[in-house]
Amino acid sequence: MTSLPPNSSSDKLKRRFLSRRQFLDSSARNAAGMAAAGVGAMSLSESASGASVSETVRLGIVGLRNRGLVLAETFDSLSKARIEAVCDIDSHQFAPALAKLSQPTSPRVESDFRRLLDRPEIDAVVVATPDHWHFEMARAVFGAGKDLYLEVPLTHTIEQSQQLLKLRSEFPERIVQTGLTQRSATHFQTAIEYLHSGQLGKVHLAKTWATHRRRSIGRSKETQVPEGIDYSAWLGPVGEQPFRTNRFHHHWRWSWDFGSGELGNWGVHLLDVACWGLGVEIPQRVSSVGGMFHFDDDQETPDTQQVLYGFTDKTITWEHRQWTPHANEGRSAGVAFYGEKGTLIIDRGGWKVYGQKDGDSRDGRDATTEHCQNFLACVGSRQTPHADLETAAPSSMLCHLGNAAHRANREISVDEFLSNRDREVV
Repeated sequence: MTSLPPNSSSDKLKRRFLSRRQFLDSSARNAAGMAAAGVGAMSLSESASGASVSETVRLGIVGLRNRGLVLAETFDSLSKARIEAVCDIDSHQFAPALAKLSQPTSPRVESDFRRLLDRPEIDAVVVATPDHWHFEMARAVFGAGKDLYLEVPLTHTIEQSQQLLKLRSEFPERIVQTGLTQRSATHFQTAIEYLHSGQLGKVHLAKTWATHRRRSIGRSKETQVPEGIDYSAWLGPVGEQPFRTNRFHHHWRWSWDFGSGELGNWGVHLLDVACWGLGVEIPQRVSSVGGMFHFDDDQETPDTQQVLYGFTDKTITWEHRQWTPHANEGRSAGVAFYGEKGTLIIDRGGWKVYGQKDGDSRDGRDATTEHCQNFLACVGSRQTPHADLETAAPSSMLCHLGNAAHRANREISVDEFLSNRDREVV
């Protein structure tokens, strides 16, 4: 069952998002004041985490499968980073991960992320766990006085998103980079510049999508927890429940207890691009249609879904199909901006303008390395990363709102939904 938000108003939420400039300005002044006062006896070349601009940033990695392993390899390849410790509740993940690292000394291994946070030599922590742990770990990292790289979606629920923003305001000195790697990709940046230049004319509609042929997760019965796995620690804030193989590694994404479906997997990344391009954050109304139309298995999140986000004078749509590789606009996962003077299509491979003679275009590539470099640089300089927490908050909120509308099986008014006047337990 999804945890829905407590009493709050969307006006308050919108003010928190829309006042990001003021918030960052205030945070910068607070940080400057702390430095001037000599808090912690830091020299001017030191960061709040203990890493100087010129020094290596010492990292702890939590979560060593899939994205966590990619991030571990990426940071390992960068001269400004050293991985001091790695953490996973599955002891089988340590050997494969350590084998991929090339640094002279092997990191310490931990099964409990709290012991990793206790290590004073660690400057920053990379969290690449299932969604249901993101908020709790972010809170713990802030409390331990360390900087944070947090995968998206930022949280597992709307309530946690609101709480995380409030918590962030209590720790303005912390550097936070989120996993929206497209914010560090040159071709995404140039596409947004092109949009904002007015060369497409007025743009009122953006479509986002992901179409992949995924495998069925099948049906599974309760089984004994495999040796070497601390399943209670993995469950964490969800609470105890029986072990099932198709609700664990990777498959957790398709269970409401642990993940956010395809909206949390691909959607949050592409919705961020749509919001970035249109200059919008929180919609006024959200509706969703879809369901489990193809697979006959234990998956709970929809394998087919279309979501409509309505803003004052703009619209964003999301669509995913997990059972076909036939893609929209010839791209398996992308964003289309429809303007009165042309259409701009973008994905991680590049962008192109259609409907114009000699339409502009750019090639692109994955920007994980650049994104990690940006985080390391900001840990040293104490400047704001490309995808800070406030930048990432709207797309995570759209993910959760889309799922809430799906589970309520009707259109929701965001104002009324967030203020408790129109909420159902789903």
